Amino acid sequence: MCLSIPSRVTKIDKENNTATVDTMGVTREASLDLMEENSINIGDFVLIHIGFIMNKIDEEDALISLETYREILETLDKEELSETILKSDSCENR
Repeated sequence: MCLSIPSRVTKIDKENNTATVDTMGVTREASLDLMEENSINIGDFVLIHIGFIMNKIDEEDALISLETYREILETLDKEELSETILKSDSCENR
C-alpha cells in the first residue's frame, strides 16, 4: 500500500522543472513534469508519488491529513515504547 503524505512546496526550480517540498520536516525534490505549467506555487500543498508531484490539494485538507499522520506516529511510538517495557519485564537475565 502506498500512502502519500501532503507536502508543502518551499521552492520552485523552473530550469529543472522541479520543486523542493517539506514533508513533515523532511526536505526533498520532486518533479513537476506531470503538472500543468505554472499550476504549482510556493506554499501550495501537493501529493507526490515516485518522485513526481501528482496533484495540488486544499490547504485545509492537507493540514487535517498531517494532523492525522502525527496522531498515528504518536500512537505507534507509544505502542513501541509499551512493547519494549513489556519485553524488559520478561528479561531472563535478572
